[in-house]
Amino acid sequence: MKGTIPATHRLAPARLPADSPARTALTALAALALAVTVLWAAPTPSAQAHGWVSDPPSRQAQCAGGAVSHDCQGIQYEPQSVEAPKGSLQCSGGSRFTNLDDDSLGWRRAAIGSTHTFTWTLTARHNTSTWEYFVDGRLFKTVDDGGAQPPATVSHTLSGLPSGNHEILARWNVSNTGNAFYACVDVNVGGTGTTPPPTNPGTCAAAAWIPTSVYLGGARVSYQNRTYEARWWTQGEIPGQSGEWGAWRDLGAC
Repeated sequence: MKGTIPATHRLAPARLPADSPARTALTALAALALAVTVLWAAPTPSAQAHGWVSDPPSRQAQCAGGAVSHDCQGIQYEPQSVEAPKGSLQCSGGSRFTNLDDDSLGWRRAAIGSTHTFTWTLTARHNTSTWEYFVDGRLFKTVDDGGAQPPATVSHTLSGLPSGNHEILARWNVSNTGNAFYACVDVNVGGTGTTPPPTNPGTCAAAAWIPTSVYLGGARVSYQNRTYEARWWTQGEIPGQSGEWGAWRDLGAC
């Protein structure tokens, strides 16, 4: 055909020598483009941060603020990370921060009145089902958020708190996962709240509960001026924090 160059006369594509500067530069540019593509496509890591009770100072807040001198097991660097499956009545929630469950470590008590506001500081605002507050292992108040996303600071006011020394467990239940966040606050309530009447009061004749001891069903211990009886074999489960159907039966004040 007129104007067509015979195949035998066509020029072959130019090939750069393997060690030429131009080929080296092209190879580097191709590698850079691939790296940029991979980074652009990679998912952004999720934030490993959540929330804790900052006022009154929870146990992890005391660690973060340097208010205690014992080993805080690293929680001082991430007080927002006490996360574990829902339903626990432990200060640690059953997480690796087991020091939070140890009442013998000399946690500071906040002096509060019978009506007091508890404030959470959130570093990741997870959609929330409920906020729960337990006084000495017993449910005291529930705030239903209905799956809404909370603000960065959340406050709840508890009224009618019983007088005396108490451990208040605050539990933040996330709505779209099976986990919750836990924070325990040690308080001395000096207001006009009423103390629930004891049931089946004992005499504190039982030996004090020891976290490392093994207890068989029927064994009795005393803990925070109350007597408990083990329902079955147990070790390390804090009396008063195992719930109504937990390992310990509350026999009343002593």
